[in-house]
Amino acid sequence: MSTSTKPLQGLRVLDVSNFMAGPFCATQLAEFGAEVIKVELPGFGDPLRKFGTPTATGDTLCWLSEARNKKSVTLDLRKPEGAAILKRLVEKSDILVENFQTGTLEGWGVGWDVLHAVNPGLVMVRITGYGQTGPNAHRPGFGRIANAFGGLSFLAGDPDRPPSTPGSPTIPDYLAGLYGAFGALMAIRGRELTGEGQYIDIGLYEPIFRFLDELPAAYHFNGYIRERMGPAMKNALPHSHYPTKDGRWIAIACTNDKIFERLATLMGTPEVAGEGKWGTFPKRDADRAAVDAAVTHWTTSLNRDEALGLCEEAQVPCGSVYGIDEIFEDAQYESRGNIRFIEDPRSSVEVALQDTVPRLSATPGGIESLGPGLGDHNREIYLELLGMTEAELTSYQDAKII
Repeated sequence: MSTSTKPLQGLRVLDVSNFMAGPFCATQLAEFGAEVIKVELPGFGDPLRKFGTPTATGDTLCWLSEARNKKSVTLDLRKPEGAAILKRLVEKSDILVENFQTGTLEGWGVGWDVLHAVNPGLVMVRITGYGQTGPNAHRPGFGRIANAFGGLSFLAGDPDRPPSTPGSPTIPDYLAGLYGAFGALMAIRGRELTGEGQYIDIGLYEPIFRFLDELPAAYHFNGYIRERMGPAMKNALPHSHYPTKDGRWIAIACTNDKIFERLATLMGTPEVAGEGKWGTFPKRDADRAAVDAAVTHWTTSLNRDEALGLCEEAQVPCGSVYGIDEIFEDAQYESRGNIRFIEDPRSSVEVALQDTVPRLSATPGGIESLGPGLGDHNREIYLELLGMTEAELTSYQDAKII
């Protein structure tokens, strides 16, 4: 797919971030046509290159996937000469993404005030553990810490067990990256209206806290503190994972009384719905263990596919609890093209990637390339974009500035 069909064509992004949150923000922009220049430390690169499953290239599958569509240059921002080169890149760019600990770029002489003066139209995305302000601003943070501080880990797991990891420690990174991309595009729109750039300030824990539905409102309203409930849901029942006869699991979500009525009929106990003992959510909520036991009794009498088929026919929302192996075999994933297979030119190995989200009907995004080799685009960016001479580039490389 040509980048000319993509909506962010013409935007240039400097990705000076590391690991996951900032890089994922820039990746979202790259998938929709922005030119993303990944700025990495000479000789080392982004730590994401060593995070995950290694490949013959020396980079991991995580890097190949999450650095898709990017160009890589090397530059040591810690050195004054490197900071000066970054300013030259900023002059020619629209967006800069960073996720260093608060105050790091300022310490290197390339903080917001400096870069805004260099390019008043610059949009700067800043993702840190706790944001740029507040008593925790200078603390380091990773996804696991954000899950915990944001309130999600407290809710994850069974009531009689310690707080658990809610799916993955990297969920906050991905969410912060999405909010960063969203914020960057809003700021670009703002620039069209005002002519001025701005910075976007995101604490890694903040998207997690934002996703806690009514928890803050309920606590403020009546002091209610939601506790761990395993796979169950506080405000709906049955709404959980249930085992089947063949040792698999299905998810069932009865979010209102009508859906439960259909499930009760399906289970052969229509009398418990409607005017029956479990006909309303408050009645079911008061008898949770018995309701879940009844559903489990029914699901364990059936193989997974049988239970899914019956639920689908009765319009009861349900789904398989999938492992990654079953995802690869599923017809829905295949028909939607949710998994892309791209050959890595450096190793000739086929890599499976999650496809671009969301789908745009007229100007869709796409995956053009896997994560690049370290410094693969030094000559293109420094010689062609910045107009360095061969001698200058060689001198900077010898000094380990590039």
